[in-house]
Amino acid sequence: MSERKKNHRRDGAGPSQRQLRVGESLRHSLAELLLRIEINDEALSGVPVTVSEVRASPDLRQVTVFIAPLGGENKEAVVKALNRHCRYIRGELSHKVTLKYMPELKFKLDSSFDEYEKISDLLHTPKVAQDLE
Repeated sequence: MSERKKNHRRDGAGPSQRQLRVGESLRHSLAELLLRIEINDEALSGVPVTVSEVRASPDLRQVTVFIAPLGGENKEAVVKALNRHCRYIRGELSHKVTLKYMPELKFKLDSSFDEYEKISDLLHTPKVAQDLE
């Protein structure tokens, strides 16, 4: 059996504990930050945003932030606006989270809420409901 290098991960393995820990720390801080800060952008004014997940790259230099605007209106506009202001958000975030390097942020729309709603609607159709009884 060959020895593995200390930082070598097998293909297909999930995120490391450190990636998960950093992602969760950033998620909490981002959620709080997006409630608190004022960004002068029409697409973001008065729109509460849910931060559902933050996925960190293996080197922790980049993170993908999955968001969903509450109410579900202007989803794409909100994501574009957050990506336009990601440098400002990253700077504000660096005051709240202590990391050796503050990762680059990339915001993406979280479509899992739409999928949950679609599945729920399917489960409540009369044809499926009769099978569940």
